[in-house]
Amino acid sequence: MKEFLFKSKLTKKLNKKEIFSICKLKNTHWIYGVRSQINWFYANIKANDIHNLAYLKKKLVGYGLLRKRSFLLKSKIFSYLYYDTLIVSKKHRELKIGQKLSNLIVKVIKKSKLHSILLSEKKIIPFHQKYKWKKVIQTKSKIQDHKHSKKLSIMCFNRSEKISKKNIKYYIFS
Repeated sequence: MKEFLFKSKLTKKLNKKEIFSICKLKNTHWIYGVRSQINWFYANIKANDIHNLAYLKKKLVGYGLLRKRSFLLKSKIFSYLYYDTLIVSKKHRELKIGQKLSNLIVKVIKKSKLHSILLSEKKIIPFHQKYKWKKVIQTKSKIQDHKHSKKLSIMCFNRSEKISKKNIKYYIFS
């Protein structure tokens, strides 16, 4: 029987060993070197970002990141969660860890009472739609401080109809 543990932690509650494990796992997908991953982590991750961790026998095998960020609507600033990362070690993908992490992430978003966005490749959209993510009309929502490929679609979760009809400017790095 597999011994899974799923948990969510704020950055300020992570220890150095956990941060190293996250960066090491991320480096299996985005191969820049673990040191580069660690530097990026400390430069871009904030104290209240939410790290969703999947462990198998005390080893980190899956990771999802929700970054608490802001958006601008009619000259007012509000908070949202940017779903930045979902990664599962190649060796453990057949165990449906991505699905379990996605369920956890949806629960975290609902509990926060914020809405969330993510950028998705076309081929992954159906995966996110299983968890009630919806494609956003690109002319209504713009990411202001991050250039991304036009091939990526913005998707949202837990966004009210009232907000959906407005023009929103999202910020990821500020």
